Amino acid sequence: MIFIRILRYLAWPVLAGLAMAALAILLFPSLTTSLHTPGEGMDTGELAPDTAWEGPVSYAEAVARAAPSVVNIYTSKSRARPRHPLLDDPFFRRFFSRSNLPQQQRMESSLGSGVILSEEGYILTNSHVVEQADEIVVLLHDGRESKAKVVGADTGTDLAVLKVDMGNLHAIDIGNPEQVRVGDVVLAIGNPFGVGQSVSQGIVSATGRGLGLNTFENFLQTDAAVNPGNSGGALIDVYGNLLGINSAIVNESSSVGIAFAIPADTAVRVMEDIVEHGRVIRGWLGVQAQQLAPAIAKRMGLDPPRGMIVTDIHRDGPAQRAGLRPGDVITHINGQLVGGGRHGTNIVADIKPGDPIHIDLLRDGERLSVTAVAGTRPPLE
Repeated sequence: MIFIRILRYLAWPVLAGLAMAALAILLFPSLTTSLHTPGEGMDTGELAPDTAWEGPVSYAEAVARAAPSVVNIYTSKSRARPRHPLLDDPFFRRFFSRSNLPQQQRMESSLGSGVILSEEGYILTNSHVVEQADEIVVLLHDGRESKAKVVGADTGTDLAVLKVDMGNLHAIDIGNPEQVRVGDVVLAIGNPFGVGQSVSQGIVSATGRGLGLNTFENFLQTDAAVNPGNSGGALIDVYGNLLGINSAIVNESSSVGIAFAIPADTAVRVMEDIVEHGRVIRGWLGVQAQQLAPAIAKRMGLDPPRGMIVTDIHRDGPAQRAGLRPGDVITHINGQLVGGGRHGTNIVADIKPGDPIHIDLLRDGERLSVTAVAGTRPPLE
């Protein structure tokens, strides 16, 4: 009886609600189109009016393509322990021994990463990773090990070329750093802290960075986690193509979200020159120049207010033979705007010796154009 009473008590409110819902649907039919199950009937154009966003849900394929080309590098150096100064003092030496005491040795080890660029066994890494190393051991992605020898190094870019005698090597695919845009997703592969090959992900934060660490710099900046041991490793795009060689971090002990990579095109050119010539062949103009202060450039009528002022000219160099003088303000080299002395140096260095260098300059308020013939830059000390 109680159950029947409850049903009678609830029947009228339920019936009234159903009647009101039916009336609302008849009066406002548009309500039925606005209610749908999430994920059904949704147009991707609602999220992106122009084009629907597309992106990978995983970077595993990119890593699978590039990881076999990234190696771990272990180096060891033999160093003499410092002797106590009293051991070399004539008075105190007679208390120890009249014979020469043998110098004690100690071993130092370090680690880094490298990238296989050739099936013939050529590997690129940072010069500081293998500098003064007595022994270099390369550990491949598949677990194989091999001793490596240094083919050559370039202090101007902090790059070194190693060679291993092994078969079945996987050379990495080269990307195009010139097409990299700020905001592009990148992956860093290396051997941080010696824990083994690891991958970190980030974006390109800036391009064309100069830090004053090397003579020739055009760094890609990224916020991907790069730590000690990552030096010499690969910076790749989301398709597994090499964009750069990880080279520097702001904090030497750990990542702080600011890391720098040498562009892949620069790295490949360095490797090819070292393999073919034993060193990097660069163009040379024979001037010393520094960036012109923007305020001064603006007063000189330069738009944009950029340029580099020639401070000195090497005797009988390409610049002197072309008629350049100290005080000239160079604005363009081969049609490229020079932003400062370092950028102008990079432009000239990329020119093949013997090729023309077209220079636009400002002298005593007059705009001039001269043509020099690129010389060969002397080797860096």
